[in-house]
Amino acid sequence: MSKHTGKASAYVVCIDNSDYPASLELHKIYRVLPDADASADGDLRIVDESGEHYLYAADRFVPISVPIAIKGNPWN
Repeated sequence: MSKHTGKASAYVVCIDNSDYPASLELHKIYRVLPDADASADGDLRIVDESGEHYLYAADRFVPISVPIAIKGNPWN
């Protein structure tokens, strides 16, 4: 498993949860943990519904901008 860096997290919206309906909710916002190895392979390290981080194909998501006020909320 790749280590993630201390860089700021990004956020994405799930647009395809096929094969992973228990792990990913369609149209939900997910936090992405930085992982250069995953990114190089076309994947994202997502904190999914289990609360753990796993790799998913990047084409299942669309990146979004999240206001700073939301990033500071405890539910992130």
